[in-house]
Amino acid sequence: MASPTHPTSPEPDPAPRPKRRTFTAEYKLRIVAEYDAAPNGEKGAILRRERLYHSHVIEWRAARDAGAMATLVDQRTSAVRPKKAAEQAELERLRKKVARLEQEGAQKDAALDLMGKASALLQMISKSAD
Repeated sequence: MASPTHPTSPEPDPAPRPKRRTFTAEYKLRIVAEYDAAPNGEKGAILRRERLYHSHVIEWRAARDAGAMATLVDQRTSAVRPKKAAEQAELERLRKKVARLEQEGAQKDAALDLMGKASALLQMISKSAD
């Protein structure tokens, strides 16, 4: 029996999914220059107008000062991000798996060695108690 607060068929969400904003290098340089040239009382107005955070300006200024124009392009959403070849990705995945299995094997060997020593100690104690 369905309760009135929980309908039996879920309704689709009417709001579209938000899209991450991307900024061009020219935009970033223009905003940093405008922000740096603004008097202290006007800097917040620039950020509000552009719907930005102070951390954006700090990051963009550091990239500009480092002379790294390429870092002003958002690498997370950049379409020019190079893709790894399928063979390279498979090789990387298998190397990680081998490393993990070797570590597990070493742990098991250490545990077996410890168990053997504990067994030998218990046998020695058992013989001395007789």
